Amino acid sequence: MEDKIIQAIQQHSIPISTSKNDLEPLVTALTNEKYVLLGESSHGTSEFYKIRTHITKKLIREKDFTFIAVEGDWPACQLVNQYIKGYSNHYEDAREVLKSFKRWPTWMWANEEIIDLIEWLKEFNQDKPLEKKVGFYGLDIYSLWESMDEILTYLKKRNSPDLEVARKAFACFEPFNREAEKYALSSSFYNEGCHEEVIKLLTDINKNKHLYHDSQESRLNVEVNALITANAENYYTTMITNDNESWNIRDRHMVEIIHKIDSYYNHHAKGIIWEHNTHVGDARATDMKNEGIINVGQLVREQVGPENVFIVGFGTHHGTVIAANEWGANFEKMRTPPAVAGSWENLLYRAGAYDKLLVFTEDNRILFANTISHRAIGVVYQPQFEHYGNYVPSVISERYDAFVFVNTTNALTPLEVTGVFV
Repeated sequence: MEDKIIQAIQQHSIPISTSKNDLEPLVTALTNEKYVLLGESSHGTSEFYKIRTHITKKLIREKDFTFIAVEGDWPACQLVNQYIKGYSNHYEDAREVLKSFKRWPTWMWANEEIIDLIEWLKEFNQDKPLEKKVGFYGLDIYSLWESMDEILTYLKKRNSPDLEVARKAFACFEPFNREAEKYALSSSFYNEGCHEEVIKLLTDINKNKHLYHDSQESRLNVEVNALITANAENYYTTMITNDNESWNIRDRHMVEIIHKIDSYYNHHAKGIIWEHNTHVGDARATDMKNEGIINVGQLVREQVGPENVFIVGFGTHHGTVIAANEWGANFEKMRTPPAVAGSWENLLYRAGAYDKLLVFTEDNRILFANTISHRAIGVVYQPQFEHYGNYVPSVISERYDAFVFVNTTNALTPLEVTGVFV
């Protein structure tokens, strides 16, 4: 089996030079897709950020894509959005605004590699009318308290009729001192949660959202922050007792935010999604399916149709990476060992130790239809134990529409960030 897959890789892959951003065949393969999902096999690899930046620029210039949505917090990403659209002059440059990403793991967005894209977006938007400016948004669920802060601050400025219900929801969470684990324990084991309060807040803001329309996306911002508050409460209540369902809540939330953004753009949006392979690569083509786990790639394909979605996976054979050896610990530059024998990354390497692109088509998908181990590195990583937990059985040609392989990768460069919280 391995020899046949290696031969198929050699026959159907295209050598690329990532130093020259030589990925035109990938962009050419796109037709009229509404969403392009760009993965990564780690959150700490320089080349993945640089290649996604190159692809993103081409999609915006040549295919009229209208927003980027990333695996990051909505409030911090909104500061980037305000910067690139000229809504705010608070930050002098991209480096300064990216230091707003203070939640661990900060290096995911507070890094040198993303600066180029943020400054390019600001320049691209400069002379565009408001409706043509490209947006930058966060999809994740973790910003419960920050989102409530945003809601309260905005509603106070507007003297909104929703202010009192927002204050009541915020007061419910105050005893937990912004500690998600403390809230999760109280809500899941002692039934002392704030579910009713956040649902009331979400309902009232949706009812009155017409009051919050302006030229700087305030309606979208307050709507999404209310949605985060409700979904994050559900996530933290669930995560103590059901890890798989908490994952599902998180990925459903991220897809819900994508649809909120699309609705704000009057359903004419075309979105580029940056997330880990485990989120964008269709879960139905992995062993996640057997555990009842879903993800963004699966849900988007199901909801808008696979013909409207193009998913790109990323991987490497060896190199270095930024990660931490436990949750909340300081990041380290770690060695990414050579991929284990028989894995997808190992076969790509054996097919030729160079960077390459595979685009899966009706003619060649069957050649890559075997279930094979596929590496995934998280923000927590222990290379010495990689063989035991970092490989996901996958049918690669069903999980993705294309795959970018970088033979040797390097760790990204984090920015200095203070005031980090988990």
